[in-house]
Amino acid sequence: MISRRHWLSAVGAGTALTAQAQSPQPQPGDSTRAQRMRWWHEAKFGMFIHWGLYSVLERREWVLEQEAIPIPEYEQLARRFTPQPGVARQWAKLAKRAGQKYMVLTTKHHEGFCLFDSKLTDYCAPKQACGRDLVREYVDAARAEGLRVGFYYSLMDWHHPDGERCAKDEAARQRFVAYIHGQLRELLTNYGKIDILWYDVASPLDAKGWESERMNRMVFELQPDIIVNNRNKLPGDFGTPEQSITAETRPWESCMTLNNSWGYCRTDEEWKSARTIVRNLVSCSRGGGNYLLNIGPRGDGSAPEGSIQILNQVGSWLERNGRSIYGTDRCQVGYAQMAGFTRRGNTLYLQVHYWDGAVLSIPGIKNKVLSARILVSGDQLRYKQDEYRLLFSDLPVTPPDDPVSVIELELDGVPAQMDRNLIRGREHRGKA
Repeated sequence: MISRRHWLSAVGAGTALTAQAQSPQPQPGDSTRAQRMRWWHEAKFGMFIHWGLYSVLERREWVLEQEAIPIPEYEQLARRFTPQPGVARQWAKLAKRAGQKYMVLTTKHHEGFCLFDSKLTDYCAPKQACGRDLVREYVDAARAEGLRVGFYYSLMDWHHPDGERCAKDEAARQRFVAYIHGQLRELLTNYGKIDILWYDVASPLDAKGWESERMNRMVFELQPDIIVNNRNKLPGDFGTPEQSITAETRPWESCMTLNNSWGYCRTDEEWKSARTIVRNLVSCSRGGGNYLLNIGPRGDGSAPEGSIQILNQVGSWLERNGRSIYGTDRCQVGYAQMAGFTRRGNTLYLQVHYWDGAVLSIPGIKNKVLSARILVSGDQLRYKQDEYRLLFSDLPVTPPDDPVSVIELELDGVPAQMDRNLIRGREHRGKA
Protein backbone atom coordinates (compact mmCIF):
# COMPACT_ATOMS: atom_id res chain seq x y z
CA MET A 1 0.00 0.00 0.00
CA ILE A 2 1.17 3.54 -0.70
CA SER A 3 2.29 5.47 2.37
CA ARG A 4 0.75 8.79 3.36
CA ARG A 5 4.05 10.55 2.74
CA HIS A 6 4.47 9.10 -0.76
CA TRP A 7 0.82 9.79 -1.58
CA LEU A 8 1.18 13.42 -0.60
CA SER A 9 4.41 13.74 -2.54
CA ALA A 10 2.62 12.45 -5.62
CA VAL A 11 -0.56 14.48 -5.34
CA GLY A 12 0.68 17.79 -4.11
CA ALA A 13 1.89 18.11 -0.52
CA GLY A 14 5.06 19.78 -1.62
CA THR A 15 3.64 21.90 -4.43
CA ALA A 16 5.14 25.26 -3.54
CA LEU A 17 7.32 25.54 -6.63
CA THR A 18 4.66 24.14 -8.93
CA ALA A 19 2.05 26.45 -7.47
CA GLN A 20 4.35 29.42 -7.85
CA ALA A 21 4.92 28.54 -11.48
CA GLN A 22 1.21 28.12 -12.11
CA SER A 23 0.24 31.33 -10.32
CA PRO A 24 2.42 34.19 -11.58
CA GLN A 25 -0.36 36.70 -10.98
CA PRO A 26 -0.85 38.41 -7.60
CA GLN A 27 -2.69 36.18 -5.18
CA PRO A 28 -5.18 36.92 -2.38
CA GLY A 29 -3.30 38.05 0.70
CA ASP A 30 -0.08 39.07 -1.04
CA SER A 31 -0.20 42.70 0.09
CA THR A 32 -0.72 41.92 3.80
CA ARG A 33 1.49 38.85 4.20
CA ALA A 34 4.36 40.40 6.14
CA GLN A 35 2.04 41.90 8.72
CA ARG A 36 -0.16 38.81 9.05
CA MET A 37 2.79 36.46 9.54
CA ARG A 38 4.78 38.48 12.04
CA TRP A 39 3.51 36.51 15.05
CA TRP A 40 4.04 33.20 13.23
CA HIS A 41 7.71 33.91 12.55
CA GLU A 42 8.17 34.73 16.24
CA ALA A 43 6.32 31.61 17.43
CA LYS A 44 8.46 28.87 15.78
CA PHE A 45 6.74 25.92 17.47
CA GLY A 46 3.18 24.58 17.19
CA MET A 47 1.08 21.53 18.03
CA PHE A 48 -0.63 19.51 15.28
CA ILE A 49 -3.57 17.33 16.37
CA HIS A 50 -4.86 14.47 14.20
CA TRP A 51 -8.13 13.22 15.66
CA GLY A 52 -11.27 11.68 14.20
CA LEU A 53 -13.25 8.47 13.85
CA TYR A 54 -10.05 6.65 12.87
CA SER A 55 -8.80 7.26 16.42
CA VAL A 56 -11.41 4.77 17.66
CA LEU A 57 -9.91 1.97 15.55
CA GLU A 58 -6.39 2.84 16.79
CA ARG A 59 -4.76 1.96 13.44
CA ARG A 60 -3.79 5.37 12.05
CA GLU A 61 -5.70 7.99 10.14
CA TRP A 62 -5.72 6.24 6.73
CA VAL A 63 -7.37 3.07 8.04
CA LEU A 64 -10.53 3.56 5.94
CA GLU A 65 -8.52 3.68 2.73
CA GLN A 66 -5.68 1.32 3.62
CA GLU A 67 -7.97 -1.47 4.84
CA ALA A 68 -10.72 -0.92 2.22
CA ILE A 69 -13.42 -0.60 4.88
CA PRO A 70 -16.88 -0.12 3.32
CA ILE A 71 -18.33 3.32 4.00
CA PRO A 72 -21.51 2.01 5.73
CA GLU A 73 -19.33 -0.04 8.08
CA TYR A 74 -17.00 2.87 8.79
CA GLU A 75 -19.91 5.20 9.49
CA GLN A 76 -20.80 3.09 12.53
CA LEU A 77 -17.72 4.44 14.27
CA ALA A 78 -19.66 7.68 14.80
CA ARG A 79 -21.70 5.77 17.39
CA ARG A 80 -18.52 4.93 19.31
CA PHE A 81 -16.81 8.32 19.06
CA THR A 82 -17.77 9.84 22.43
CA PRO A 83 -14.74 11.71 23.77
CA GLN A 84 -14.28 12.58 27.41
CA PRO A 85 -15.30 16.12 28.43
CA GLY A 86 -12.44 18.57 28.74
CA VAL A 87 -9.90 16.81 26.53
CA ALA A 88 -9.27 19.90 24.42
CA ARG A 89 -8.28 21.79 27.55
CA GLN A 90 -5.81 19.01 28.36
CA TRP A 91 -4.23 19.38 24.89
CA ALA A 92 -3.99 23.14 25.24
CA LYS A 93 -2.36 22.88 28.66
CA LEU A 94 0.09 20.34 27.25
CA ALA A 95 0.92 22.64 24.33
CA LYS A 96 1.45 25.51 26.75
CA ARG A 97 3.82 23.43 28.91
CA ALA A 98 5.64 22.27 25.77
CA GLY A 99 6.41 25.86 24.78
CA GLN A 100 4.21 25.65 21.68
CA LYS A 101 2.61 28.91 20.65
CA TYR A 102 -0.18 27.71 18.36
CA MET A 103 -2.34 24.66 17.68
CA VAL A 104 -3.77 23.16 14.48
CA LEU A 105 -6.66 20.66 14.75
CA THR A 106 -8.04 18.36 12.05
CA THR A 107 -11.55 19.77 11.78
CA LYS A 108 -12.20 17.28 8.94
CA HIS A 109 -9.72 14.68 7.78
CA HIS A 110 -9.90 12.62 4.57
CA GLU A 111 -12.51 10.33 6.16
CA GLY A 112 -15.03 13.18 5.78
CA PHE A 113 -16.26 13.22 9.39
CA CYS A 114 -16.53 16.77 10.73
CA LEU A 115 -15.64 17.66 14.31
CA PHE A 116 -17.59 20.91 13.92
CA ASP A 117 -21.28 21.73 13.63
CA SER A 118 -22.10 21.80 9.93
CA LYS A 119 -25.44 22.55 8.34
CA LEU A 120 -24.23 20.87 5.15
CA THR A 121 -24.00 17.31 6.52
CA ASP A 122 -25.21 15.11 9.36
CA TYR A 123 -21.82 13.37 9.37
CA CYS A 124 -20.49 15.59 12.12
CA ALA A 125 -19.85 15.24 15.84
CA PRO A 126 -22.78 17.38 17.13
CA LYS A 127 -25.31 15.31 15.15
CA GLN A 128 -23.87 11.90 16.05
CA ALA A 129 -23.33 10.08 19.35
CA CYS A 130 -20.81 12.67 20.53
CA GLY A 131 -23.47 15.38 20.60
CA ARG A 132 -20.89 18.15 21.01
CA ASP A 133 -19.12 20.68 18.81
CA LEU A 134 -15.55 19.52 19.34
CA VAL A 135 -14.08 22.38 17.32
CA ARG A 136 -15.81 24.86 19.62
CA GLU A 137 -14.28 23.11 22.64
CA TYR A 138 -10.85 23.20 21.01
CA VAL A 139 -11.08 26.89 20.10
CA ASP A 140 -12.17 27.83 23.62
CA ALA A 141 -9.39 25.73 25.15
CA ALA A 142 -6.64 27.20 22.97
CA ARG A 143 -7.77 30.74 23.68
CA ALA A 144 -7.93 30.04 27.42
CA GLU A 145 -4.21 29.17 27.32
CA GLY A 146 -3.28 32.15 25.15
CA LEU A 147 -2.48 30.01 22.11
CA ARG A 148 -3.15 30.88 18.48
CA VAL A 149 -5.88 28.83 16.78
CA GLY A 150 -5.42 26.87 13.58
CA PHE A 151 -7.87 24.79 11.54
CA TYR A 152 -6.73 21.86 9.40
CA TYR A 153 -9.25 21.00 6.69
CA SER A 154 -8.90 18.19 4.15
CA LEU A 155 -10.14 19.05 0.67
CA MET A 156 -10.08 15.37 -0.25
CA ASP A 157 -13.13 13.55 1.14
CA TRP A 158 -13.61 9.78 0.98
CA HIS A 159 -17.13 9.92 2.40
CA HIS A 160 -18.82 12.49 0.16
CA PRO A 161 -20.44 10.83 -2.89
CA ASP A 162 -18.91 13.45 -5.21
CA GLY A 163 -15.46 13.26 -3.63
CA GLU A 164 -14.03 11.10 -6.42
CA ARG A 165 -16.42 11.49 -9.34
CA CYS A 166 -15.89 15.26 -9.26
CA ALA A 167 -12.75 14.66 -11.31
CA LYS A 168 -14.77 13.40 -14.32
CA ASP A 169 -18.27 14.80 -13.81
CA GLU A 170 -18.73 18.57 -14.03
CA ALA A 171 -22.04 18.58 -12.19
CA ALA A 172 -20.45 16.54 -9.39
CA ARG A 173 -17.50 18.94 -9.30
CA GLN A 174 -19.77 21.93 -8.89
CA ARG A 175 -21.72 20.23 -6.09
CA PHE A 176 -18.56 19.11 -4.30
CA VAL A 177 -16.80 22.47 -4.59
CA ALA A 178 -19.91 24.19 -3.25
CA TYR A 179 -19.86 21.77 -0.30
CA ILE A 180 -16.18 22.34 0.47
CA HIS A 181 -16.38 26.12 0.11
CA GLY A 182 -19.52 26.08 2.23
CA GLN A 183 -17.83 24.19 5.06
CA LEU A 184 -14.85 26.52 4.97
CA ARG A 185 -17.27 29.42 5.25
CA GLU A 186 -18.84 27.79 8.31
CA LEU A 187 -15.48 27.23 9.97
CA LEU A 188 -14.32 30.78 9.36
CA THR A 189 -17.62 32.39 10.36
CA ASN A 190 -18.76 30.54 13.47
CA TYR A 191 -15.71 30.50 15.77
CA GLY A 192 -14.43 34.05 15.99
CA LYS A 193 -10.91 35.01 14.95
CA ILE A 194 -8.93 32.13 13.43
CA ASP A 195 -5.19 32.44 12.94
CA ILE A 196 -4.28 29.61 10.54
CA LEU A 197 -6.07 27.66 7.81
CA TRP A 198 -4.14 24.49 7.02
CA TYR A 199 -5.48 22.93 3.80
CA ASP A 200 -4.60 19.32 3.07
CA VAL A 201 -4.69 16.97 0.09
CA ALA A 202 -6.23 18.61 -2.98
CA SER A 203 -6.72 15.35 -4.90
CA PRO A 204 -8.46 14.81 -7.27
CA LEU A 205 -8.76 18.42 -8.53
CA ASP A 206 -6.30 21.12 -9.49
CA ALA A 207 -6.45 24.79 -8.48
CA LYS A 208 -8.85 25.58 -11.31
CA GLY A 209 -11.12 22.69 -10.37
CA TRP A 210 -11.19 23.74 -6.73
CA GLU A 211 -11.66 27.39 -7.72
CA SER A 212 -8.83 27.99 -5.27
CA GLU A 213 -8.40 31.70 -5.95
CA ARG A 214 -12.07 32.28 -5.18
CA MET A 215 -11.65 30.04 -2.15
CA ASN A 216 -8.76 32.11 -0.79
CA ARG A 217 -10.51 35.39 -1.52
CA MET A 218 -13.45 34.18 0.57
CA VAL A 219 -11.08 33.10 3.35
CA PHE A 220 -9.44 36.52 3.56
CA GLU A 221 -12.77 38.33 3.36
CA LEU A 222 -13.98 36.35 6.36
CA GLN A 223 -10.67 36.36 8.26
CA PRO A 224 -8.44 39.23 7.10
CA ASP A 225 -5.59 38.36 9.50
CA ILE A 226 -5.49 34.63 8.86
CA ILE A 227 -2.53 32.83 7.25
CA VAL A 228 -3.01 29.92 4.83
CA ASN A 229 -0.72 27.17 3.60
CA ASN A 230 -0.01 25.96 0.08
CA ARG A 231 -2.03 22.75 -0.15
CA ASN A 232 -5.00 24.01 -2.16
CA LYS A 233 -2.65 24.18 -5.18
CA LEU A 234 -1.84 27.88 -4.65
CA PRO A 235 1.37 29.23 -3.09
CA GLY A 236 -0.39 30.52 0.03
CA ASP A 237 1.62 32.13 2.79
CA PHE A 238 3.96 29.25 3.66
CA GLY A 239 5.27 25.92 2.40
CA THR A 240 4.67 22.62 4.19
CA PRO A 241 7.45 20.02 3.99
CA GLU A 242 6.18 16.84 5.66
CA GLN A 243 8.24 14.48 7.83
CA SER A 244 11.39 16.26 6.69
CA ILE A 245 13.18 19.52 7.36
CA THR A 246 13.62 21.20 4.01
CA ALA A 247 14.34 24.91 4.20
CA GLU A 248 12.74 27.12 1.57
CA THR A 249 13.48 30.70 0.57
CA ARG A 250 9.87 31.56 1.41
CA PRO A 251 8.23 31.02 4.81
CA TRP A 252 7.90 27.31 5.57
CA GLU A 253 6.82 24.93 8.30
CA SER A 254 7.94 21.35 8.79
CA CYS A 255 5.14 19.11 10.07
CA MET A 256 6.19 15.89 11.79
CA THR A 257 4.89 13.07 13.93
CA LEU A 258 6.14 12.29 17.44
CA ASN A 259 6.26 8.60 16.59
CA ASN A 260 5.54 7.17 13.12
CA SER A 261 1.79 7.88 13.05
CA TRP A 262 -0.43 10.92 12.60
CA GLY A 263 -3.65 9.40 13.91
CA TYR A 264 -3.50 7.29 17.07
CA CYS A 265 -1.90 3.88 16.61
CA ARG A 266 -1.97 1.69 19.70
CA THR A 267 1.05 -0.39 18.66
CA ASP A 268 3.30 2.48 17.56
CA GLU A 269 5.77 3.09 20.41
CA GLU A 270 8.62 4.43 18.26
CA TRP A 271 8.75 7.81 19.96
CA LYS A 272 11.28 10.45 19.00
CA SER A 273 13.39 11.46 21.98
CA ALA A 274 13.25 14.92 23.50
CA ARG A 275 16.78 15.44 22.18
CA THR A 276 15.63 14.68 18.65
CA ILE A 277 12.68 17.07 18.97
CA VAL A 278 14.95 19.86 20.23
CA ARG A 279 17.42 19.24 17.41
CA ASN A 280 14.60 19.35 14.86
CA LEU A 281 13.30 22.58 16.36
CA VAL A 282 16.79 24.07 16.15
CA SER A 283 17.13 22.99 12.51
CA CYS A 284 13.79 24.53 11.58
CA SER A 285 14.60 27.77 13.39
CA ARG A 286 18.04 27.99 11.78
CA GLY A 287 16.45 27.73 8.32
CA GLY A 288 13.85 30.40 9.06
CA GLY A 289 11.03 27.87 9.41
CA ASN A 290 8.55 26.64 12.00
CA TYR A 291 8.06 23.21 13.53
CA LEU A 292 4.52 21.77 13.72
CA LEU A 293 4.72 18.65 15.89
CA ASN A 294 1.81 16.20 15.95
CA ILE A 295 0.03 14.35 18.71
CA GLY A 296 -2.58 11.73 17.86
CA PRO A 297 -5.12 11.48 20.71
CA ARG A 298 -7.01 8.26 21.40
CA GLY A 299 -10.68 7.98 20.52
CA ASP A 300 -11.60 9.29 23.97
CA GLY A 301 -9.40 12.33 23.37
CA SER A 302 -6.62 11.47 25.80
CA ALA A 303 -3.08 12.05 24.61
CA PRO A 304 -0.72 9.02 24.67
CA GLU A 305 1.59 9.02 27.69
CA GLY A 306 4.67 8.90 25.47
CA SER A 307 3.79 12.18 23.77
CA ILE A 308 3.01 13.85 27.11
CA GLN A 309 6.36 12.85 28.58
CA ILE A 310 8.36 14.03 25.58
CA LEU A 311 6.54 17.35 25.22
CA ASN A 312 6.96 18.07 28.92
CA GLN A 313 10.72 17.54 28.58
CA VAL A 314 10.89 19.80 25.53
CA GLY A 315 8.86 22.46 27.30
CA SER A 316 11.16 22.38 30.32
CA TRP A 317 14.14 22.89 28.01
CA LEU A 318 12.43 25.81 26.28
CA GLU A 319 11.73 27.48 29.60
CA ARG A 320 15.49 27.71 30.08
CA ASN A 321 16.61 28.14 26.48
CA GLY A 322 13.69 29.65 24.62
CA ARG A 323 15.60 32.81 23.76
CA SER A 324 17.71 30.67 21.42
CA ILE A 325 14.56 29.66 19.49
CA TYR A 326 11.69 32.16 19.65
CA GLY A 327 11.99 35.13 17.33
CA THR A 328 15.29 33.99 15.86
CA ASP A 329 16.41 34.84 12.33
CA ARG A 330 17.66 32.73 9.45
CA CYS A 331 21.22 31.68 10.21
CA GLN A 332 23.97 31.17 7.65
CA VAL A 333 26.17 29.27 10.13
CA GLY A 334 25.40 25.57 9.97
CA TYR A 335 28.54 23.44 9.75
CA ALA A 336 29.61 21.62 12.92
CA GLN A 337 29.75 18.04 14.10
CA MET A 338 28.64 18.50 17.68
CA ALA A 339 26.12 21.36 17.59
CA GLY A 340 23.30 23.12 15.81
CA PHE A 341 22.92 26.88 15.41
CA THR A 342 20.37 29.66 15.63
CA ARG A 343 20.86 33.39 15.73
CA ARG A 344 19.20 36.65 16.69
CA GLY A 345 20.87 39.69 15.19
CA ASN A 346 24.59 39.44 16.02
CA THR A 347 24.05 36.79 18.68
CA LEU A 348 24.85 33.20 17.70
CA TYR A 349 23.51 30.27 19.72
CA LEU A 350 25.26 26.90 19.74
CA GLN A 351 22.90 24.07 20.70
CA VAL A 352 25.46 21.43 21.68
CA HIS A 353 23.80 18.03 21.41
CA TYR A 354 27.06 16.08 21.88
CA TRP A 355 28.79 17.60 24.92
CA ASP A 356 32.34 16.24 25.00
CA GLY A 357 33.23 17.65 28.39
CA ALA A 358 36.73 18.66 27.34
CA VAL A 359 36.82 20.73 24.19
CA LEU A 360 34.40 22.05 21.59
CA SER A 361 35.60 23.18 18.19
CA ILE A 362 33.47 25.20 15.77
CA PRO A 363 35.00 25.62 12.30
CA GLY A 364 35.23 28.72 10.15
CA ILE A 365 33.39 31.44 12.11
CA LYS A 366 34.19 34.62 10.17
CA ASN A 367 33.18 37.07 12.89
CA LYS A 368 35.19 38.07 15.90
CA VAL A 369 33.75 36.55 19.06
CA LEU A 370 33.25 39.19 21.75
CA SER A 371 31.96 36.93 24.53
CA ALA A 372 30.80 33.38 25.17
CA ARG A 373 28.66 32.02 27.98
CA ILE A 374 26.52 29.05 28.91
CA LEU A 375 22.96 30.23 28.43
CA VAL A 376 21.36 28.31 31.31
CA SER A 377 23.85 29.50 33.95
CA GLY A 378 25.45 32.63 32.53
CA ASP A 379 28.93 31.22 33.21
CA GLN A 380 31.58 32.72 30.94
CA LEU A 381 33.62 30.35 28.78
CA ARG A 382 37.27 30.44 27.74
CA TYR A 383 37.97 30.26 24.04
CA LYS A 384 40.59 30.82 21.37
CA GLN A 385 39.82 31.91 17.83
CA ASP A 386 41.82 31.92 14.63
CA GLU A 387 40.85 32.12 10.97
CA TYR A 388 39.71 28.51 10.83
CA ARG A 389 38.57 27.53 14.29
CA LEU A 390 36.78 28.69 17.40
CA LEU A 391 38.04 26.44 20.20
CA PHE A 392 36.51 26.15 23.66
CA SER A 393 38.52 24.51 26.43
CA ASP A 394 38.09 23.86 30.15
CA LEU A 395 34.42 23.10 29.61
CA PRO A 396 32.38 21.52 32.42
CA VAL A 397 32.77 17.76 32.38
CA THR A 398 29.02 17.30 32.88
CA PRO A 399 26.67 18.85 30.32
CA PRO A 400 25.21 21.99 31.89
CA ASP A 401 21.74 21.23 30.53
CA ASP A 402 19.63 18.35 29.28
CA PRO A 403 18.95 17.16 26.61
CA VAL A 404 20.89 19.89 24.76
CA SER A 405 23.23 22.54 26.19
CA VAL A 406 23.27 26.05 24.71
CA ILE A 407 26.21 28.44 24.38
CA GLU A 408 25.48 32.09 23.58
CA LEU A 409 28.07 33.99 21.54
CA GLU A 410 28.12 37.72 21.01
CA LEU A 411 29.79 38.55 17.68
CA ASP A 412 30.94 41.74 16.01
CA GLY A 413 28.48 41.29 13.11
CA VAL A 414 25.82 39.06 11.62
CA PRO A 415 27.08 35.46 12.12
CA ALA A 416 28.80 34.04 9.05
CA GLN A 417 30.80 30.89 8.41
CA MET A 418 33.50 30.04 5.91
CA ASP A 419 32.62 27.58 3.17
CA ARG A 420 33.36 24.06 4.41
CA ASN A 421 35.47 23.29 1.31
CA LEU A 422 37.77 26.17 2.21
CA ILE A 423 37.99 24.87 5.76
CA ARG A 424 38.91 21.36 4.58
CA GLY A 425 41.51 22.78 2.20
CA ARG A 426 43.23 25.13 4.63
CA GLU A 427 46.99 25.39 4.10
CA HIS A 428 48.04 24.95 7.71
CA ARG A 429 46.91 21.33 7.79
CA GLY A 430 50.36 20.54 6.48
CA LYS A 431 51.67 18.89 3.39
CA ALA A 432 51.82 15.19 2.58
